[in-house]
Amino acid sequence: MLEVLRHIVVFIHLVGFAVLFGAWVVEAVARRIRVTRLMNIGLAIAGVAGLALAAPWGIEYDLNYVKIGVKLVVLLAIGALLGIGAARQRRTGSLPPAMFWLIGILTLLNAAIAVIWR
Repeated sequence: MLEVLRHIVVFIHLVGFAVLFGAWVVEAVARRIRVTRLMNIGLAIAGVAGLALAAPWGIEYDLNYVKIGVKLVVLLAIGALLGIGAARQRRTGSLPPAMFWLIGILTLLNAAIAVIWR
């Protein structure tokens, strides 16, 4: 039963990533350099589910806490960029393109770490 619940949380974690990255891609394709509320929602979903997955429940193997720590640092960096970007966007009406692209790159990096690092 715990294994099924863990798989559901993994699914929710993936949905959060998909919402964050999907919202970013929509803005990139439309050439709108901005942070959206949907990006923040996706980050929150992925973050909460990721923290739940960091708990050692329903598994018979040791968790890779270094990997989890690196993913958390990247997640916090994405969150900081989203927060700073949203504040700057409200204040000046624009977002530096480098900040926008860094959000997408770090989001992909976090996914790559999850898949490639074993």
